[in-house]
Amino acid sequence: MAGVNKVILLGRLGKDPEVRNFQNGGRVVNLRLATSERYKDREGNMQERTEWHSVAIFNEKLGEIAERYLRKGSEVYLEGQIETRKFEKDGQERYATEIVLRQFRGELALVGGRGQGGGQGGGGASDEMGGDAPASSGGRPYERSPSPARAGAGGGAARGGSWDSGRKTDMDDDIPF
Repeated sequence: MAGVNKVILLGRLGKDPEVRNFQNGGRVVNLRLATSERYKDREGNMQERTEWHSVAIFNEKLGEIAERYLRKGSEVYLEGQIETRKFEKDGQERYATEIVLRQFRGELALVGGRGQGGGQGGGGASDEMGGDAPASSGGRPYERSPSPARAGAGGGAARGGSWDSGRKTDMDDDIPF
């Protein structure tokens, strides 16, 4: 029986993305992502718990988007897989658990506007489409409404259009149900 290994995170970057190049020409973009949860304790006081996640992007197109548009404090949505790798440091075996975005298995979307955390744009890209979606393409269901500063930039949501713009707005169609 096959299993499912999928992680969905929405959080803020704790520092700028770090890019490392490999000898074989490949590269990885590493992110530190914080997700926070607010709750009331038994006494009724509001508490906040922050969890830090290590993210490794091996997808070339998503890595380019992250490197170009993400900065410390940027809000980002991502989908990937959780992976644990073993390495040796100072003669000790160690383990690192990361969220990994690989080729054809991951998604990255910039959520905040231009003024939030240094990010430049509110679109996203998915490698389900080969990673060819530009960083400014909008219309994500989890994306905030376009701000006036972004109204003229980028894709469908920022321009006010959608997949069915230009069609009649009445509900009359040929579907029998």
